[in-house]
Amino acid sequence: MILVTGATGNVGAELVRILAAEGGPVRALVRALPPTRADGVEHVTGDLDEPASLRPALDGVTGLFLLPGYRDMPGVLDEARRAGVGRVVQLSGGSAGSGDLTNAITRYMVGSERAVHESGLPWTVLRPSAFMSNALRWLPQLRAGDTVRVPFAGVRTASVDPRDIAAVAAKALLEDGHEGAVYHPTGGEALLPADQVRVLAGVLGRDLRFEAQPDDEARAEMSKTTPPEYVDAFFDFYVTGSLDESVVRPDVRSVTGRPPRTFREWAEANRGAFEG
Repeated sequence: MILVTGATGNVGAELVRILAAEGGPVRALVRALPPTRADGVEHVTGDLDEPASLRPALDGVTGLFLLPGYRDMPGVLDEARRAGVGRVVQLSGGSAGSGDLTNAITRYMVGSERAVHESGLPWTVLRPSAFMSNALRWLPQLRAGDTVRVPFAGVRTASVDPRDIAAVAAKALLEDGHEGAVYHPTGGEALLPADQVRVLAGVLGRDLRFEAQPDDEARAEMSKTTPPEYVDAFFDFYVTGSLDESVVRPDVRSVTGRPPRTFREWAEANRGAFEG
């Protein structure tokens, strides 16, 4: 039995689908049971901020896909060890390699990785680049018109399809040979935001116009919904330049045996979300 935390999120939902298609038992951790259930998937409730609540979900589990950043990661991993979990795949982020604890996002990624390293459980860590699905944040602008304003317009990223991250996670959960590995799933090309908007325009058949959002405007907008320490962290990554996500890495192909999706392929697969 594989337990997937964050089972309704970008990566978790894809991982549940992949594992269910493999035909093995899959358990999806959710905060509330969904009204409809996917075939081959058992849904269970639990709260990663309350490790004891995970005991029923962990019963009989051999592999665990774990999100980062919860307040008692050692406690979660203690429960996993007590339940007899044999493999943990820890989702992290590219900045964790810097070890810069002054950056709030890096700090919780480093803390999560440290907890899994110290847990005594066999582990694999995934440090993906930016998600292609971040482009879904443009939906309100696309519904309002044909202009897309994007922050950090000069930052090139080898963004990755969450499905490809999930495919790497599935291999690490189902196969031997991944213990102690740190994988960096990326896409196969490094694009600017303007390049992504151009690709999306072609897929949707729309004459989209790209505009770079000034940093001060981006900070003010982000601050409406994001705690200030995380806004500072993003500006540290993408304005100060402490995080380079432009590097194309071979990990998706080397682990899964196939190349990562291009941004165009991702956009075509998600056309319905943009046209809905």
